[in-house]
Amino acid sequence: MRPDTPADHITEAERLLRTAAQYPEDREPLLLRAAAHLELAGARDRATTLYDELLAATPPPESPFLVKALKAANLWEYGHEAEARVIIDGIRSVTPSDAAAWAIVAETLEAHDELEAAEETFSAAVTALVASPDDEVPYPAQSLLMGRHRVRRLLAVRHDDWDVLADRLHTGAVALDELHDPKRLWSLGSSDPAELEAEITRLRSELGSYRTALSRPFPVAVLLWPADELAELLAAYPELEAEYPTHEAHLTDLEASLREAAAAGTPNLGVVRGTVPSYEAFAASESTTPANAALLPQYATTLAARGRATPWPPSRTAPCWCGSGTAYANCHGTPEI
Repeated sequence: MRPDTPADHITEAERLLRTAAQYPEDREPLLLRAAAHLELAGARDRATTLYDELLAATPPPESPFLVKALKAANLWEYGHEAEARVIIDGIRSVTPSDAAAWAIVAETLEAHDELEAAEETFSAAVTALVASPDDEVPYPAQSLLMGRHRVRRLLAVRHDDWDVLADRLHTGAVALDELHDPKRLWSLGSSDPAELEAEITRLRSELGSYRTALSRPFPVAVLLWPADELAELLAAYPELEAEYPTHEAHLTDLEASLREAAAAGTPNLGVVRGTVPSYEAFAASESTTPANAALLPQYATTLAARGRATPWPPSRTAPCWCGSGTAYANCHGTPEI
């Protein structure tokens, strides 16, 4: 259950910190999630301490620019603008390959009405990660294109080839130009049902395009069982056969669930691979039996929290998430799946 109150977030952060102590190999993603909960609880000074711990750790974090970007965003929110600006300038100067770090820096500038700097940052990120508008755009970079489009609309800048590419990649029901129109009227106070319905549609599409703060600490991951692991799981716990009638159906259901979530605007979708020993250990830590089907989504969430999620969807030419070795476009990425 997702935390709702500051106290809930503090409790979840403490749980993640205890888990990090038990699993030092997963310390970085667990501490990042703990810091996100602390931010949501308003304990921003404690979150900064966690970011500093990660940056000072030996060995250094796998995603140092992401940690620095999160630290800068957090610092600016509780009055340390000058320090945040220094960190942001440092990140921009080294042009990292981490799309998430770029996005956080650009969105931090945007959130504080630094629109020109945000547009420059989005543009630098896009050109650093995508060779040209004619090339295939890696999935993590697509949110950068959307953010760039949004800021450029706010600045009333004429469309360029990158904006055209953003329009082409956008799959929402509302066109990006309308979605990002700074002159759009706020219609929720209207008594006209048609106006209300139109605004709700726009807002739903907007939620799917924006990378909100909650999308970082709560990535949505679905659980994938490789064929041999699923066979072992069902042999040991036949009670779970209702969840997994066949391995083929399991794979088809995963793709359908991911597409449904994407169509609803859910960001940060991913796939985590389960193993029977890991699942049994998780069940033991929760003091319950692995035959409990309600444990499966909790197990998936825990794997995602430990940094085990693979982003979905892969590019059309990349290997499919199912492990077949076939390109995604020719496997579960085909329209009929």
